Parts: sequence; structure tokens; C-alpha cells
Amino acid sequence: MPAASQSPELRCQGQGLQDARSMSRKADECNGLPEDDPSTLVMSTGVIGQLLPIDRILNKVPEAQSNLSSTHAAWLRTARAICTTDTFPKLTSQSFTLPSSPGRTYSIAGMTKGAGMIHPNMATLLGIICTDAPIEALILQSLLSHSISRSFNSISVDGDTSTNDTVAILANGAAGGTPISSRDSKDYTAMQSILTGFTQSLAQLVVRDGEGATKFVTVRVKNSPSYEDAKRIASTIARSPLVKTALYGKDANWGRILCAVGYTPDVAPGTVVPEKTSVSFKPADGSPELKLLVNGEPESVDEEQASTILQHEDLEIVVDLGGGASGEAGKGGEEAVYWFCDFSHEYVTINGDYRT
Repeated sequence: MPAASQSPELRCQGQGLQDARSMSRKADECNGLPEDDPSTLVMSTGVIGQLLPIDRILNKVPEAQSNLSSTHAAWLRTARAICTTDTFPKLTSQSFTLPSSPGRTYSIAGMTKGAGMIHPNMATLLGIICTDAPIEALILQSLLSHSISRSFNSISVDGDTSTNDTVAILANGAAGGTPISSRDSKDYTAMQSILTGFTQSLAQLVVRDGEGATKFVTVRVKNSPSYEDAKRIASTIARSPLVKTALYGKDANWGRILCAVGYTPDVAPGTVVPEKTSVSFKPADGSPELKLLVNGEPESVDEEQASTILQHEDLEIVVDLGGGASGEAGKGGEEAVYWFCDFSHEYVTINGDYRT
């Protein structure tokens, strides 16, 4: 069965590496798989540097294997089992079709965990996705990498990354149909869109459950000369403690947003032109956006409207770069989207008491 995974460069050592191998071998043994061909992927989360209760884990692997099931209840139990500081299990599924087999229905299901220490690449986060669509292994890796860059690697809770994180996808092809074997096929394009939307839905659940979060914020950077620079700017805004605390305090302090735009590292010269940059708040209820800065000039902000917008749990921040030095305002340009949450008193409490 083709599989693909996305995780940062990681080096396990000593007892931890030995324990990971022991868990993998035990799971393979319970599934009747050969010892000389490891087939089980181990995912880890928890307190860094603390050894696992490996004997207890190994003793429970046979019981876990005997309880394997394809039911929703089984998926939900598993999603709950991997929670740490999460306040709810994160699980979703959907059906879809592909151009080559319009009469055939495929399924995709996935779960994730994570609420703190969340920031690319990818933070202390686990994700498992399964589909019955037929996809060749190299193509599956390509599909996952693209989707992760626009989902799990486009979220931030606190700006901290972790040593342990993985998102994996398995495709068993059980639903039949024509295998996706080329990046040039219509099925590949369709699957890329489906998987990206699916992973975004999962990743957004992580942000909504951010430790102590009271707001779910979308930041959209548009009309940038490049996607990469738009994403760097969106990431910097999402990571800014001053932006996050202002949102928690319901303060429309757009200067903090503009400041983050300005100090974003590694942005190409001419990407940010002050006199072409605009900032606005877009309400979640569909009411008119609140313009804060237009082409570098501050707007007279209606504080009552701003307060009303910031009362909502969901909010979108729009930063329009106007095409940069070489572009024409409002004409095309690249766009990147990031999702993040605010910083609250509760976040400090949760992390201050994490091991006590």
C-alpha cells in the first residue's frame, strides 16, 4: 500500500531510538509482517526528553491490534487517544470522485492532534490520513508535500516548533479505478485540490483548539510579487506576540500588523512598498471590511465598528501589497493564507503548569 509522510529532519538516539524500533517490531509482529522488512511508522509526542513507559506500551500493542476496526467509533477512539493538551478529538472525512472514474466514489478520512507548540515545520503535531483511491507512491508524496505547504505548514498557535511531528497518508486503492501515476493527469490535479482542502480542514481544527485561544484568525497576504514572500509575511504576522495579544484585547492596533510586515526576514527587495500597502479587517459575518490603511495612508477608524468586528471569534486580516515595486495595484499578484489564534492569559497558565 503506497504511503507518504512529511516531517522535519529528526535524529533520535539512545534509548528513544531503541524504543521506537521495539514498538515498530511489535506492531509488525501482531500484524503478521516479516521482521526484516519494517512496515510500521512510529509517531511520537509528549514531554521532550522523557522516556516512554515502553513495557506498558509493548504489552498493550496486541490488545490495540485486536481492536482494529473501520467504524467511525474506532476512528474517534483513536483520535481521542492521541490527544495531549487538546480539548477535543480532531477527525474528519469526505467522499469524492475523480475525472477518470466519474461514477466511482472514493473516500478519505483523517485525524490530527495538536494544540500548543504549533508552527511550521510542523510543531508537536500528528496527522494520519487514509484514502481508498489508487495512487502510486511517488505521486502520493508529491500530493502530500503540496497540500502540507498550504495547510499544516501554514498554521501557528504560538510560534514554537517541536522535535516530533508527522503527517502521513496511506492509499490502499481498495475502491479501484485508474491509478494516479502522473503529475500531468486530470486526476492528479483533482486529487491535489481535494487533498489540499482536506488537510486545510484538519489543520484549522488545530488552530481552533489552540491553547487558551479565543480567536480563529485568517491572515491573507495578496498582490505579492511571489507566493514565497507572501507566505513569509503571513507567517511573521501570525507569529507576532504583539499582534496576537492585541487581538485578544480586541484592540484594532493595525500598526503592529504593519510592523510585522516590515520586519519579515528574507523578503525580496521591492516586495513591500509602504505607499502601496493596505491593511483591513474582514468580519466573519460578511459585513463590509474595515479599512485601516490604504496605500500607506491611515484611515479614520470607526472604533465602534472595530470593536464589533473584534468581538467575533472568527476574523480575517487582509494585507494587500499592491504588487510591490514592479506591480500594478489590484492587478494579479500572488496570495498566501495563514491561520493562527490569539494569545490569552489561559495560554500562559496552561504552559506554566505543563509539568507541575
